[in-house]
Amino acid sequence: MSEKRLAGKTAIVTGGATGLGLGIAQRYIEHGATVIITDINVQAGEQAAGKLGARFIAQDVTDESSWEALFAALAAEGVRASVLVNNAGFADAGLGELFEDIDVAAAKKIFEVNFDGTLLGCKHAIRHMKQGGGSIINMSSIAAMVPVPFIAAYGASKAAVRHLTQSVALYCAQQGYRIRCNSIHPGQIRTAMHDRLVEATASQNGITAAEAEAGFLGMIPMGEFGQVEDIANAALYFASDESKHVTGDRILVDGGMMLTS
Repeated sequence: MSEKRLAGKTAIVTGGATGLGLGIAQRYIEHGATVIITDINVQAGEQAAGKLGARFIAQDVTDESSWEALFAALAAEGVRASVLVNNAGFADAGLGELFEDIDVAAAKKIFEVNFDGTLLGCKHAIRHMKQGGGSIINMSSIAAMVPVPFIAAYGASKAAVRHLTQSVALYCAQQGYRIRCNSIHPGQIRTAMHDRLVEATASQNGITAAEAEAGFLGMIPMGEFGQVEDIANAALYFASDESKHVTGDRILVDGGMMLTS
C-alpha cells in the first residue's frame, strides 16, 4: 500500500472484536495507525487483537470507571490517542416484536449501550484530546434518519447519537479544542446483526428468510448490500487529516436508501 493515511496516529475502536469495529481496526492498521480495540467480549477481543497486531483492553462502555481506567492507562504510558471510534453498540433487543409489545427494560439497555456509551466516550476523549486535538467518530445508523417501527428503540438511540455528535462538534469548536466529531450512518451492511434482523423479520411476518432478505434488498437503489469495508473506508476518512475541516457532519453509507425515503 503506497500511502499510509494514518501514520503516527493512535486510534481506539470500541466494540472492535467483531463486525464493523473489527473491519475499522483492520483498515486503520493497514494505513499505519497504532490501534487499541476494546470490547466486553475478552476472548474475542484478544483473538482479534492478536490476528490484527492491535492491542486489546477489556472495556464495558456503559461503565464510566472503565473509560477512566482506559485513558489513565494510556496517560501513564505517555500514549496520546488522537482518534476514538465509538462503535460499540447493541441492537438485538426487541427484534421481531410488535411495537405494543416493546420491553421498556430492553429499550433502556439499547440506550445504555448505544447512547450512554457514546456519551461517556465523547466526554473522556475530550478530556484526553483537548490539548492536542483529535477526531471522534460516532457510529450511528440510517435508522437515525428514517422511521423504523420494527426496531424503534434502536432507531431512537441512534438518532440521539447523531444529535449528540453535532453538539459535541460545536462545543469542541467553540472551546478551541481542535477536536472534530462526526457520525457514520450505515445502511444495510452484511454483518451478523443484519442476518439476525432478516431472521426476525421473517419470523414476524411468516415468510422465509430469503423472502425477507429480498425485501430488504429491494429498498437499496444500488441493488446490493453494503460490506464492512465500506464502513471502514468512511471511518478512515474521518480519522485522517483529509477531513481536518469537517466536523458535525455525517456520512451515509446506504447504497442510496435515503434517496427513496
